[in-house]
Amino acid sequence: MVWSRVYHGMRMALFPAARTGVRIMASRNFADMDCGKGTFKGIVVGIYQREKKGDDIKFTQSGEKFNDRVNGKLYDLVKSCKLNGKVGRGRVFSNIDTEYRTVAVVGVGREGIGFNELEMIDEGMENVRVAAAVGARTLQDHGMNEVHLDTMEYAEQAAEGASLGIWRYQANKDSKTRLVIPKIEMYDSTDVEAWTRGLFKAEAQNLARRLSDAPANQMTPTTFAQAAVDALCPCGASVEIRTMDWIEQQKINSLLMIAKGSCEPPIMIEVNYCGTSPEDKPILLVGKGLTFNSGGINLRRCRDMDEFRGAMSGAAVVVATMRAAAALSLPINLTAILPLCENMPSGMSAKPGDIVRLLNGKTMSIRDLDKAGVVILADPLLFGQINYKPRLVIDVASIGYGVKKTLGGGATGIYSNSHYIWKQFQKAGAITGDRVWRFPLWHFYKKLVTENVSFDISNNGVGPASSCLAAAILHELLPCVDWAHLDTRGVGLLSKFGTIPYLAKDHMTGRPTRTIVQFLYQMACPDNFKRK
Repeated sequence: MVWSRVYHGMRMALFPAARTGVRIMASRNFADMDCGKGTFKGIVVGIYQREKKGDDIKFTQSGEKFNDRVNGKLYDLVKSCKLNGKVGRGRVFSNIDTEYRTVAVVGVGREGIGFNELEMIDEGMENVRVAAAVGARTLQDHGMNEVHLDTMEYAEQAAEGASLGIWRYQANKDSKTRLVIPKIEMYDSTDVEAWTRGLFKAEAQNLARRLSDAPANQMTPTTFAQAAVDALCPCGASVEIRTMDWIEQQKINSLLMIAKGSCEPPIMIEVNYCGTSPEDKPILLVGKGLTFNSGGINLRRCRDMDEFRGAMSGAAVVVATMRAAAALSLPINLTAILPLCENMPSGMSAKPGDIVRLLNGKTMSIRDLDKAGVVILADPLLFGQINYKPRLVIDVASIGYGVKKTLGGGATGIYSNSHYIWKQFQKAGAITGDRVWRFPLWHFYKKLVTENVSFDISNNGVGPASSCLAAAILHELLPCVDWAHLDTRGVGLLSKFGTIPYLAKDHMTGRPTRTIVQFLYQMACPDNFKRK
């Protein structure tokens, strides 16, 4: 497979903050340095976990070479510190090499570990992500503005972990107090293709994090649309911005019903990426784009309401996925539809019990304005099927509390009418470390949202199974096409519990961008794909 894009040109577009002159904050070890000048290099080296007490220290292959480079000094230091190689545990050493001011030695767990069927994850890959993130972040905290990374035999995963680990959303911090985002380089490896692929995946997720973490007044539907254009057009994807007049002409009424409570006009974005023959049917991606969800008339509690600036994280993930697919030149056709609006209470807001007629002629009762996600997705899903005739539909949305209460931040909930699509997502999640878990899509739930006397579908159904009911509503709109619904309520908003080491606590996660990108890679290149 050919990865035709040039990484360094893409990096600046994904990280606009990287173009700004940022002063590096001095750590206690470098207080006497003027960190705004010069290049300070650090290196991350991996060490394997000892199987039993008394076993000798074993570095990774690149770690062994670096130890030879410093005449065995690193071995002596590690031995004196009694490091055991446990994942993410390590030490920082200074002044043992003339080129690298600081060396971080980090444990990568047991050598040769692979796929764990019970955990549904490739532990070897995930351990490298964690070790790379911990090492890179430690050197970042020590004032390094250039970090060289031992790939630990997994170049792609090392690049992912380091790039995700050092990134922070700092757009609203004073430039003098921002933490520097160091440059990441590969050390002693020739696997440039895998390394570049990992950087693209991680920086796409960082793009989703940036869009999701922006405050609602800085990420309105209009500003989101501009951000999508800035991110996607340089990659060769075509972007169409549909305004309110067009939305009314096309009778995308479900979006208009939610949007009318806000002064911000709704927008619908259509994105097309053609990676193969134009005659091939595309995969349709639809992302929920509520740039702020107050709950409308069914107002949510004020405490922690600011988290729901991330109610558009589904749309952010779709933009990031399209960005990565185009950057990696995946041989596949993709179409994305992103309905964008705010859900606000006002005299113009939709009221509980209001009815909207959908594009398929069915009526939906909006009985709970707090559950606006399925409403704004309804007509865009139908529009996409009618106009693009996709071979597969994937929607990404943070919708139901049920998934969050069940899985927390452990996995994305997935609903699908195709066992093959589910297995491909399961495989992708095992590789990326960002897992998915399948929930039931039974007729039992569909009856709870469709058996109504005076209308066809309700937007909340009956009973406590909120995520399953939301999926049943969406499935009612897609009866005859392969489809997967990714409910990201537990993973796509703020990272709070059981924080993954390469994602910052109390910040938006950008999940599951890398899993969707990996899934698309598997769909585009089934013959080339092999599980390691």
